[in-house]
Amino acid sequence: MERLDLLNNMVELPEPGVRIRAVVLTHDESVEHTGLVLPPAAAGHITIKLDNGYNVSYPSEAVQEWTGLPTNEAPSSGELRAPAEDATLPRVRLIHTGGTIASKVDYATGAVEAKFEPEEMLDAIPELASIARLDAKKIGNMFSDDIRPQHWNIIAEACAEAFADGCRGVVVAHGTDTLHISSAALSFAFAGRGTRPAGPIVMVGSQRSSDRGSSDATENLLAAVHWAAYGPEPVGEAGDAVTVVMHHTQSDGVMAVHSGLAIRKMHSSRRDAFHPVNAQPIATLTFELDGFRTEHLPWYDAVRNKAAERPVAASPTLYEAGQRIAQFIAGPWLHAEQIEAVVSTGVQAVVFHGTGLGHLPIDDPQNDAPENALLWRVITRCVNRELPVVVVNQCIHGPVDMNVYSKGRKQQQMGVLGHGLNATPEAVVAKLHWMLSQNMDVKHMLTMNLCGEHRETLRE
Repeated sequence: MERLDLLNNMVELPEPGVRIRAVVLTHDESVEHTGLVLPPAAAGHITIKLDNGYNVSYPSEAVQEWTGLPTNEAPSSGELRAPAEDATLPRVRLIHTGGTIASKVDYATGAVEAKFEPEEMLDAIPELASIARLDAKKIGNMFSDDIRPQHWNIIAEACAEAFADGCRGVVVAHGTDTLHISSAALSFAFAGRGTRPAGPIVMVGSQRSSDRGSSDATENLLAAVHWAAYGPEPVGEAGDAVTVVMHHTQSDGVMAVHSGLAIRKMHSSRRDAFHPVNAQPIATLTFELDGFRTEHLPWYDAVRNKAAERPVAASPTLYEAGQRIAQFIAGPWLHAEQIEAVVSTGVQAVVFHGTGLGHLPIDDPQNDAPENALLWRVITRCVNRELPVVVVNQCIHGPVDMNVYSKGRKQQQMGVLGHGLNATPEAVVAKLHWMLSQNMDVKHMLTMNLCGEHRETLRE
C-alpha cells in the first residue's frame, strides 16, 4: 500500500492515469474518493475523475492519504456482454466514424480521444437491443474536423450497403463540429437528383464524451436508433433524406429530429448546441418509461402529405474530392489580393459570406476606400472567367435578398449568384460542391429546391 503525507512531503502525488482511493480533508471532515487521477485543474492541486464521471479537485495539502488501485480496463471484444437480439425487431446499422460520441478521456493527458470501437457502444448501452437489431460498421475513428469530401463518399456508400443488406435504417455516429456539413452533403448524395434513400439515415453525435457524468451520448444514440427503426420513410422533398438527432434542450428527456439541410451547430459545448436555421425541427422524441413518444411538427406532416413520390436511389451520387471551393468573409479585412492569390491556385468556385442580406464591400462612395473598387474588379474578373461566385448569408438566419438595396442589384448585374437563397451557408456550399461534381449548371440550379434545402416559408 502506498501512502502520502503531503504535510510532511514524504511522498509525491500520483501521476495522471493512476486509479486511487484518496482521503481528503474538507472544511468540516475527511471524505473518501475513488477514481482516476487527471492532470491537475490548477497548480498545487490534485484532480480526480470519480467513478460516476464527475471531476473533483482539492489543494494538494488536503490529501491525507491515498492508495493505488488496479485500473478498470474496458472489456476486450471477446468479453462483450451485449444482450441477444430480438428477431422481431427492425434491423438498423450503426456506421461509426468517430467523434465525441465514440470517445473516452485519455487520463494520462486529460484530453478526449476518439477511440471507442462500435461493439463497445452496443455493449455499453444494452437498452439499444430493445429498440432494434443492431449491427455496426466501423469506417473510421476521426474527429469531425478531419472529415473531407472523400469521407462523405465512404459514408454514403456504407449507407447504401446497409440498405442493400436489408437494414430498415442507418445511424451514422459522427463528431458534432462538422456534423451539419456532412448531413447536408449526404442529403444531396441521396436526394439531389429527385430520389430518396431506401430508409431513414440518421446522424447523431454528442457534446460530452460517454464516460462523463453529464454525457448526452446515451440518450442521443437511443433516440437516433429509434428514429432509424420506426421513423417515417423519408420523402426526400422535406429535407428528411438525412436527419440529425440531438438534445432538444440542455436537460435530458427530449430529443429533437432535425432536417440535415436546415441545422447548424450554434454552441461549442451546450448539449442543445444544434438549432434549426430558417426552419423548425421535424419532430421531437420524448423519453418515457415504455420508450420514446414521437411527435411530428405540423409543417412536416403537411409537406409529407403533398410530396410527390420519389424513386429510391439505387446508389448515392458522389463528390469529386478534388474540387476546390474558396470561401471568404465579407467585411473590413477582405482585400482583392487575397481573392486573386486563392483563385490563382485553380479553385472551381468562390463563396462569399456576405453581410446583411448578402452584400459585399465593393463601393467607394466617398473616394476614400480604394480597396473596395479593387474588390469589385477582381470579382468581375472571376465572373468573366465563368468561375461561379456565390453569396451566402453571414447572418445565418434569413434569406439572401439582393433586390432590396442598390448594392445587391449591382452584384446581380455583375453576375454574382445567390439571390433568393434561404438555406444554411453550409448546405449551400455542400450543394455547390455536389453540383460541380455532377457537372450541373450552377447558375440555373443553385436556387432550385432539390431536396428541401430551400423552404417556402421562413420559420422563426
